[in-house]
Amino acid sequence: MYEIDFPHAGPHPGVVVTREEAIPVLGSVTIALVTSNRRDHPAEVSLDDDGLDLRAGSVINCDDLATLPKSMVGKSRGYLSPGKLRELNGALAIALGLD
Repeated sequence: MYEIDFPHAGPHPGVVVTREEAIPVLGSVTIALVTSNRRDHPAEVSLDDDGLDLRAGSVINCDDLATLPKSMVGKSRGYLSPGKLRELNGALAIALGLD
């Protein structure tokens, strides 16, 4: 998870969802927005109490993806656990209609 300078939301936490192997050769990466505007939708991943210094009730919203220049990706805010990464994979599949 990183601090991202989103054009439509300003500085916000976000999760890079571009596959690791592609990042070094790309000029942009795809980001999922982290928000406290929970909708309780299956394309969201709850981040409650994960030690990531976020607002209570924050979620990764996989319906809100943006491809941004790597220069907009700021400092690291922490890492998702293996379990949260599995949840993220499932939520991305739902959001993209791949399930």
